[in-house]
Amino acid sequence: MKSKTSRRDFLSAGLILPVVGAGSSLGILNLSAQSHAGNAASAGSAGSPVKLSYKTLGKTGLKVTSVGMGCMVTSDPSVVARAADLGITYFDTARSYQHGNNERMVGAALGSKRKQVVLSTKTEARDKAGALAQLDTSLSELKTDFVDIWYLHGKSSPDEIHDDVIEALQLAKQQGKARFVGISTHSGQAQLIPWMVQKGVFDVVLSAFNFSMDPAVEQAIDAAAKSGMGVVAMKVMAGGSRNQKLTQPGAMLAALKWVTNHPSVATTVPSMTDMDQLDENVRAMANPLTADDHKVLAAHLERIRPLYCRMCGECDGDCAKGLPVADVLRFLTYADGYGQFALGRERFLELTSEQTAVRCGDCAECTVKCPHGVAVRSRMTRAQELFA
Repeated sequence: MKSKTSRRDFLSAGLILPVVGAGSSLGILNLSAQSHAGNAASAGSAGSPVKLSYKTLGKTGLKVTSVGMGCMVTSDPSVVARAADLGITYFDTARSYQHGNNERMVGAALGSKRKQVVLSTKTEARDKAGALAQLDTSLSELKTDFVDIWYLHGKSSPDEIHDDVIEALQLAKQQGKARFVGISTHSGQAQLIPWMVQKGVFDVVLSAFNFSMDPAVEQAIDAAAKSGMGVVAMKVMAGGSRNQKLTQPGAMLAALKWVTNHPSVATTVPSMTDMDQLDENVRAMANPLTADDHKVLAAHLERIRPLYCRMCGECDGDCAKGLPVADVLRFLTYADGYGQFALGRERFLELTSEQTAVRCGDCAECTVKCPHGVAVRSRMTRAQELFA
Protein backbone atom coordinates (compact mmCIF):
# COMPACT_ATOMS: atom_id res chain seq x y z
CA MET A 1 0.00 0.00 0.00
CA LYS A 2 1.32 3.43 -0.88
CA SER A 3 1.93 5.88 1.90
CA LYS A 4 -0.18 9.01 2.20
CA THR A 5 2.82 11.10 1.29
CA SER A 6 3.53 9.31 -1.97
CA ARG A 7 -0.13 9.32 -2.88
CA ARG A 8 -0.41 13.03 -2.14
CA ASP A 9 2.70 13.79 -4.17
CA PHE A 10 1.29 11.80 -7.08
CA LEU A 11 -2.00 13.68 -7.01
CA SER A 12 -0.31 17.05 -6.67
CA ALA A 13 2.21 16.45 -9.40
CA GLY A 14 0.28 14.64 -12.08
CA LEU A 15 -3.38 15.56 -11.76
CA ILE A 16 -4.88 16.77 -15.04
CA LEU A 17 -8.59 17.43 -14.84
CA PRO A 18 -10.87 17.46 -17.90
CA VAL A 19 -13.29 20.30 -18.48
CA VAL A 20 -16.96 19.74 -17.73
CA GLY A 21 -19.28 20.81 -20.59
CA ALA A 22 -19.25 24.24 -22.12
CA GLY A 23 -21.47 27.04 -20.93
CA SER A 24 -21.55 30.80 -20.72
CA SER A 25 -21.05 30.69 -16.95
CA LEU A 26 -18.06 28.34 -17.12
CA GLY A 27 -14.54 29.13 -18.19
CA ILE A 28 -11.21 27.41 -17.87
CA LEU A 29 -8.37 29.62 -16.68
CA ASN A 30 -10.29 32.67 -17.89
CA LEU A 31 -8.88 36.17 -17.81
CA SER A 32 -10.15 36.90 -14.30
CA ALA A 33 -8.17 33.93 -13.05
CA GLN A 34 -4.98 34.21 -15.03
CA SER A 35 -2.97 34.89 -11.91
CA HIS A 36 -3.96 31.46 -10.63
CA ALA A 37 -2.78 29.67 -13.76
CA GLY A 38 0.85 30.24 -12.91
CA ASN A 39 0.28 29.14 -9.32
CA ALA A 40 -1.46 25.97 -10.44
CA ALA A 41 1.31 25.19 -12.89
CA SER A 42 3.95 25.62 -10.24
CA ALA A 43 2.04 23.20 -7.98
CA GLY A 44 2.54 20.40 -10.48
CA SER A 45 5.71 18.75 -11.63
CA ALA A 46 7.29 18.67 -15.06
CA GLY A 47 5.02 21.54 -16.13
CA SER A 48 1.79 19.61 -15.52
CA PRO A 49 -0.75 22.20 -14.35
CA VAL A 50 -3.94 21.48 -12.48
CA LYS A 51 -6.83 22.68 -14.65
CA LEU A 52 -9.67 24.39 -12.81
CA SER A 53 -13.29 25.03 -13.70
CA TYR A 54 -14.91 28.38 -12.98
CA LYS A 55 -18.48 29.61 -12.71
CA THR A 56 -20.07 33.00 -12.13
CA LEU A 57 -21.62 33.59 -8.72
CA GLY A 58 -24.99 34.91 -9.79
CA LYS A 59 -25.37 38.61 -10.44
CA THR A 60 -22.32 39.39 -8.30
CA GLY A 61 -20.21 38.69 -11.37
CA LEU A 62 -17.56 37.06 -9.20
CA LYS A 63 -15.68 34.23 -10.90
CA VAL A 64 -15.26 31.32 -8.53
CA THR A 65 -13.82 27.84 -8.80
CA SER A 66 -16.55 25.20 -8.72
CA VAL A 67 -14.82 23.74 -5.67
CA GLY A 68 -14.07 26.27 -2.97
CA MET A 69 -12.68 25.74 0.51
CA GLY A 70 -14.71 25.51 3.69
CA CYS A 71 -12.27 26.52 6.42
CA MET A 72 -14.44 25.74 9.47
CA VAL A 73 -12.47 22.72 10.67
CA THR A 74 -9.11 23.66 9.13
CA SER A 75 -6.39 24.42 11.64
CA ASP A 76 -3.34 24.03 9.40
CA PRO A 77 -2.64 27.30 7.55
CA SER A 78 -0.47 25.52 5.00
CA VAL A 79 -3.59 23.79 3.63
CA VAL A 80 -5.27 27.15 3.05
CA ALA A 81 -2.13 28.60 1.49
CA ARG A 82 -1.69 25.64 -0.84
CA ALA A 83 -5.35 25.75 -1.88
CA ALA A 84 -4.80 29.35 -2.95
CA ASP A 85 -1.59 28.36 -4.74
CA LEU A 86 -3.48 25.67 -6.66
CA GLY A 87 -5.93 28.31 -7.82
CA ILE A 88 -8.98 27.76 -5.60
CA THR A 89 -10.65 31.15 -5.44
CA TYR A 90 -13.42 30.84 -2.83
CA PHE A 91 -12.65 30.65 0.91
CA ASP A 92 -15.33 30.56 3.59
CA THR A 93 -14.96 31.18 7.31
CA ALA A 94 -17.07 32.70 10.12
CA ARG A 95 -16.64 34.84 13.21
CA SER A 96 -17.62 31.92 15.45
CA TYR A 97 -15.38 29.23 13.96
CA GLN A 98 -12.78 27.96 16.42
CA HIS A 99 -13.70 30.76 18.84
CA GLY A 100 -12.50 33.37 16.36
CA ASN A 101 -9.17 31.69 15.69
CA ASN A 102 -10.25 30.44 12.27
CA GLU A 103 -10.56 33.93 10.80
CA ARG A 104 -7.16 34.83 12.19
CA MET A 105 -5.61 31.71 10.66
CA VAL A 106 -7.27 32.22 7.28
CA GLY A 107 -6.19 35.85 7.10
CA ALA A 108 -2.60 34.97 7.89
CA ALA A 109 -2.56 32.00 5.50
CA LEU A 110 -3.92 33.97 2.53
CA GLY A 111 -1.56 36.87 3.12
CA SER A 112 -0.75 38.63 -0.15
CA LYS A 113 -3.14 36.32 -2.03
CA ARG A 114 -6.15 37.96 -0.37
CA LYS A 115 -6.93 40.15 -3.39
CA GLN A 116 -6.81 37.14 -5.71
CA VAL A 117 -9.62 35.26 -3.96
CA VAL A 118 -13.26 35.60 -2.97
CA LEU A 119 -13.43 35.65 0.82
CA SER A 120 -16.59 35.23 2.89
CA THR A 121 -17.36 35.30 6.59
CA LYS A 122 -20.48 35.28 8.75
CA THR A 123 -22.06 36.82 11.81
CA GLU A 124 -24.34 35.16 14.36
CA ALA A 125 -25.28 38.51 15.93
CA ARG A 126 -29.01 39.11 16.22
CA ASP A 127 -29.04 42.90 16.13
CA LYS A 128 -27.59 45.63 13.96
CA ALA A 129 -25.01 46.95 16.41
CA GLY A 130 -23.75 43.50 17.28
CA ALA A 131 -23.49 42.45 13.65
CA LEU A 132 -21.55 45.53 12.61
CA ALA A 133 -19.20 45.16 15.59
CA GLN A 134 -18.55 41.54 14.60
CA LEU A 135 -17.84 42.60 11.03
CA ASP A 136 -15.20 45.06 12.19
CA THR A 137 -13.60 42.32 14.26
CA SER A 138 -13.71 39.93 11.31
CA LEU A 139 -12.00 42.45 9.04
CA SER A 140 -9.27 42.99 11.60
CA GLU A 141 -8.68 39.27 12.09
CA LEU A 142 -8.75 38.54 8.35
CA LYS A 143 -6.32 41.42 7.71
CA THR A 144 -8.51 42.93 5.01
CA ASP A 145 -10.47 46.13 4.44
CA PHE A 146 -13.50 44.25 3.13
CA VAL A 147 -14.99 40.81 2.64
CA ASP A 148 -16.45 39.80 -0.68
CA ILE A 149 -19.50 38.20 0.94
CA TRP A 150 -20.90 38.71 4.44
CA TYR A 151 -23.52 36.24 5.60
CA LEU A 152 -26.05 36.09 8.39
CA HIS A 153 -25.07 32.77 9.92
CA GLY A 154 -27.20 29.64 10.18
CA LYS A 155 -30.76 30.90 9.65
CA SER A 156 -33.67 28.48 9.15
CA SER A 157 -36.70 30.74 8.93
CA PRO A 158 -37.59 34.29 7.87
CA ASP A 159 -38.78 34.83 11.45
CA GLU A 160 -35.14 34.71 12.58
CA ILE A 161 -34.11 37.61 10.35
CA HIS A 162 -35.00 41.03 11.71
CA ASP A 163 -35.12 44.28 9.79
CA ASP A 164 -32.31 45.90 11.76
CA VAL A 165 -29.93 43.08 10.86
CA ILE A 166 -30.85 43.50 7.21
CA GLU A 167 -30.04 47.19 7.69
CA ALA A 168 -26.61 46.13 8.97
CA LEU A 169 -26.01 44.16 5.76
CA GLN A 170 -26.96 47.12 3.59
CA LEU A 171 -24.87 49.54 5.64
CA ALA A 172 -21.85 47.25 5.32
CA LYS A 173 -22.23 47.38 1.54
CA GLN A 174 -22.60 51.16 1.55
CA GLN A 175 -19.45 51.51 3.67
CA GLY A 176 -17.49 49.19 1.38
CA LYS A 177 -16.88 46.65 4.14
CA ALA A 178 -18.80 43.93 2.31
CA ARG A 179 -19.15 43.77 -1.45
CA PHE A 180 -22.12 41.41 -1.32
CA VAL A 181 -24.37 39.96 1.38
CA GLY A 182 -26.39 36.85 1.99
CA ILE A 183 -27.61 34.21 4.41
CA SER A 184 -26.27 30.79 5.30
CA THR A 185 -28.81 28.08 6.08
CA HIS A 186 -28.61 24.47 7.23
CA SER A 187 -32.33 23.71 7.19
CA GLY A 188 -35.66 25.18 6.17
CA GLN A 189 -34.31 26.14 2.76
CA ALA A 190 -37.58 25.31 0.98
CA GLN A 191 -39.23 28.20 2.84
CA LEU A 192 -36.30 30.51 3.53
CA ILE A 193 -34.78 30.73 0.05
CA PRO A 194 -38.03 31.72 -1.73
CA TRP A 195 -38.45 34.43 0.92
CA MET A 196 -34.92 35.63 0.19
CA VAL A 197 -35.72 35.81 -3.52
CA GLN A 198 -38.89 37.77 -2.85
CA LYS A 199 -37.15 40.12 -0.43
CA GLY A 200 -34.68 41.10 -3.14
CA VAL A 201 -31.91 42.40 -0.86
CA PHE A 202 -29.65 39.34 -0.74
CA ASP A 203 -26.93 38.62 -3.29
CA VAL A 204 -25.88 35.11 -2.25
CA VAL A 205 -27.24 32.12 -0.39
CA LEU A 206 -24.94 29.57 1.27
CA SER A 207 -27.10 26.50 1.66
CA ALA A 208 -26.77 22.90 2.75
CA PHE A 209 -27.30 20.98 -0.48
CA ASN A 210 -26.44 17.46 -1.52
CA PHE A 211 -27.70 14.43 -3.41
CA SER A 212 -29.77 13.17 -0.47
CA MET A 213 -32.04 16.16 -0.03
CA ASP A 214 -35.73 16.61 -0.71
CA PRO A 215 -36.70 17.83 -4.21
CA ALA A 216 -38.22 20.94 -2.61
CA VAL A 217 -34.74 22.08 -1.60
CA GLU A 218 -33.48 21.62 -5.14
CA GLN A 219 -36.44 23.60 -6.47
CA ALA A 220 -35.62 26.44 -4.07
CA ILE A 221 -31.97 26.36 -5.16
CA ASP A 222 -33.02 26.49 -8.81
CA ALA A 223 -35.36 29.42 -8.14
CA ALA A 224 -32.57 31.33 -6.40
CA ALA A 225 -30.19 30.82 -9.31
CA LYS A 226 -32.86 31.79 -11.82
CA SER A 227 -33.44 35.05 -9.94
CA GLY A 228 -29.74 35.89 -10.22
CA MET A 229 -28.83 35.03 -6.65
CA GLY A 230 -25.46 33.33 -6.30
CA VAL A 231 -25.66 29.82 -4.86
CA VAL A 232 -22.89 28.36 -2.70
CA ALA A 233 -23.39 24.78 -1.51
CA MET A 234 -22.22 23.38 1.83
CA LYS A 235 -22.73 20.01 3.56
CA VAL A 236 -22.17 18.66 0.06
CA MET A 237 -21.03 15.21 1.15
CA ALA A 238 -24.12 14.35 3.19
CA GLY A 239 -22.25 13.82 6.43
CA GLY A 240 -19.45 12.06 4.58
CA SER A 241 -16.64 10.46 6.47
CA ARG A 242 -13.27 8.84 6.02
CA ASN A 243 -14.63 6.13 8.33
CA GLN A 244 -15.15 3.25 5.92
CA LYS A 245 -17.85 1.79 8.16
CA LEU A 246 -19.98 4.84 7.43
CA THR A 247 -18.98 5.63 3.88
CA GLN A 248 -19.56 3.77 0.64
CA PRO A 249 -16.24 3.53 -1.25
CA GLY A 250 -16.04 6.35 -3.78
CA ALA A 251 -19.07 8.14 -2.35
CA MET A 252 -17.33 11.31 -1.22
CA LEU A 253 -15.88 12.07 -4.63
CA ALA A 254 -19.19 11.21 -6.31
CA ALA A 255 -21.13 13.40 -3.85
CA LEU A 256 -18.90 16.39 -4.50
CA LYS A 257 -19.15 15.85 -8.25
CA TRP A 258 -22.96 15.69 -7.95
CA VAL A 259 -23.00 19.22 -6.55
CA THR A 260 -20.27 20.75 -8.72
CA ASN A 261 -22.08 19.50 -11.81
CA HIS A 262 -25.40 20.99 -10.71
CA PRO A 263 -26.23 23.91 -13.02
CA SER A 264 -27.63 26.12 -10.25
CA VAL A 265 -24.61 25.84 -7.96
CA ALA A 266 -21.70 28.22 -8.55
CA THR A 267 -19.29 26.85 -5.97
CA THR A 268 -19.01 24.55 -2.98
CA VAL A 269 -17.26 24.71 0.39
CA PRO A 270 -16.29 21.17 1.43
CA SER A 271 -14.16 20.97 4.54
CA MET A 272 -10.47 20.35 4.06
CA THR A 273 -8.27 19.60 7.04
CA ASP A 274 -5.15 18.31 5.32
CA MET A 275 -3.38 18.00 1.97
CA ASP A 276 -4.97 14.64 1.19
CA GLN A 277 -8.47 16.06 1.47
CA LEU A 278 -7.46 19.06 -0.60
CA ASP A 279 -6.16 16.84 -3.39
CA GLU A 280 -9.17 14.53 -3.23
CA ASN A 281 -11.55 17.48 -3.53
CA VAL A 282 -9.62 19.04 -6.41
CA ARG A 283 -10.14 15.76 -8.28
CA ALA A 284 -13.86 16.53 -8.40
CA MET A 285 -13.25 19.84 -10.13
CA ALA A 286 -14.77 19.80 -13.61
CA ASN A 287 -15.21 16.02 -13.70
CA PRO A 288 -18.54 14.89 -15.14
CA LEU A 289 -20.96 12.85 -13.05
CA THR A 290 -21.16 9.33 -14.45
CA ALA A 291 -23.67 6.50 -14.32
CA ASP A 292 -21.31 4.69 -11.97
CA ASP A 293 -21.32 7.72 -9.66
CA HIS A 294 -25.12 7.54 -9.48
CA LYS A 295 -24.90 3.88 -8.49
CA VAL A 296 -22.37 4.65 -5.79
CA LEU A 297 -24.54 7.44 -4.39
CA ALA A 298 -27.63 5.23 -4.37
CA ALA A 299 -25.75 2.58 -2.40
CA HIS A 300 -24.33 5.22 -0.07
CA LEU A 301 -27.77 6.69 0.58
CA GLU A 302 -29.02 3.30 1.74
CA ARG A 303 -26.01 2.98 4.03
CA ILE A 304 -26.52 6.35 5.70
CA ARG A 305 -30.33 6.36 5.72
CA PRO A 306 -30.64 5.49 9.44
CA LEU A 307 -27.72 7.76 10.36
CA TYR A 308 -27.83 11.00 8.40
CA CYS A 309 -30.30 13.83 9.02
CA ARG A 310 -31.17 15.55 5.75
CA MET A 311 -32.28 18.66 7.64
CA CYS A 312 -35.64 18.70 5.90
CA GLY A 313 -37.33 20.34 8.88
CA GLU A 314 -40.18 17.83 9.00
CA CYS A 315 -39.50 16.99 12.65
CA ASP A 316 -39.45 20.59 13.92
CA GLY A 317 -41.50 20.81 17.09
CA ASP A 318 -42.22 17.08 17.25
CA CYS A 319 -39.97 16.22 20.21
CA ALA A 320 -42.03 15.96 23.40
CA LYS A 321 -39.03 17.22 25.39
CA GLY A 322 -38.49 20.21 23.13
CA LEU A 323 -35.17 19.10 21.69
CA PRO A 324 -33.98 20.66 18.39
CA VAL A 325 -33.54 17.23 16.84
CA ALA A 326 -32.05 18.31 13.50
CA ASP A 327 -29.49 20.52 15.23
CA VAL A 328 -28.38 17.78 17.63
CA LEU A 329 -28.03 15.32 14.75
CA ARG A 330 -25.96 17.88 12.87
CA PHE A 331 -23.66 18.20 15.89
CA LEU A 332 -23.30 14.42 15.87
CA THR A 333 -22.34 14.57 12.19
CA TYR A 334 -19.48 16.90 13.10
CA ALA A 335 -18.10 14.17 15.35
CA ASP A 336 -18.98 11.02 13.40
CA GLY A 337 -18.71 12.44 9.89
CA TYR A 338 -15.99 15.06 10.10
CA GLY A 339 -14.02 13.56 12.97
CA GLN A 340 -14.48 16.84 14.85
CA PHE A 341 -15.60 15.76 18.32
CA ALA A 342 -14.65 19.06 19.97
CA LEU A 343 -16.75 21.05 17.51
CA GLY A 344 -19.76 18.76 17.97
CA ARG A 345 -19.53 18.96 21.75
CA GLU A 346 -19.05 22.72 21.67
CA ARG A 347 -22.24 23.16 19.65
CA PHE A 348 -24.12 20.66 21.85
CA LEU A 349 -23.19 22.54 25.00
CA GLU A 350 -24.57 25.75 23.49
CA LEU A 351 -28.05 24.29 23.97
CA THR A 352 -29.99 25.24 27.09
CA SER A 353 -29.27 23.36 30.30
CA GLU A 354 -32.76 21.89 30.12
CA GLN A 355 -32.06 20.51 26.67
CA THR A 356 -28.63 19.07 27.48
CA ALA A 357 -30.14 17.35 30.54
CA VAL A 358 -32.65 15.36 28.47
CA ARG A 359 -31.94 11.66 27.96
CA CYS A 360 -33.88 10.09 25.12
CA GLY A 361 -33.54 6.67 26.73
CA ASP A 362 -35.87 7.84 29.48
CA CYS A 363 -38.79 8.24 27.07
CA ALA A 364 -41.09 5.24 26.65
CA GLU A 365 -41.57 6.11 22.98
CA CYS A 366 -40.00 8.66 20.64
CA THR A 367 -42.46 11.21 19.34
CA VAL A 368 -40.25 12.02 16.37
CA LYS A 369 -40.77 9.90 13.25
CA CYS A 370 -38.29 10.69 10.50
CA PRO A 371 -39.88 10.42 7.03
CA HIS A 372 -36.47 9.47 5.61
CA GLY A 373 -35.75 6.62 7.99
CA VAL A 374 -33.26 8.16 10.43
CA ALA A 375 -33.14 6.16 13.67
CA VAL A 376 -33.80 9.29 15.69
CA ARG A 377 -33.89 7.83 19.17
CA SER A 378 -30.65 5.87 18.84
CA ARG A 379 -28.83 8.74 17.15
CA MET A 380 -29.99 11.25 19.75
CA THR A 381 -28.98 8.84 22.51
CA ARG A 382 -25.52 8.53 20.97
CA ALA A 383 -25.18 12.32 20.84
CA GLN A 384 -26.16 12.61 24.48
CA GLU A 385 -23.74 9.89 25.54
CA LEU A 386 -20.97 11.41 23.45
CA PHE A 387 -21.34 15.08 24.33
CA ALA A 388 -23.18 15.46 27.63
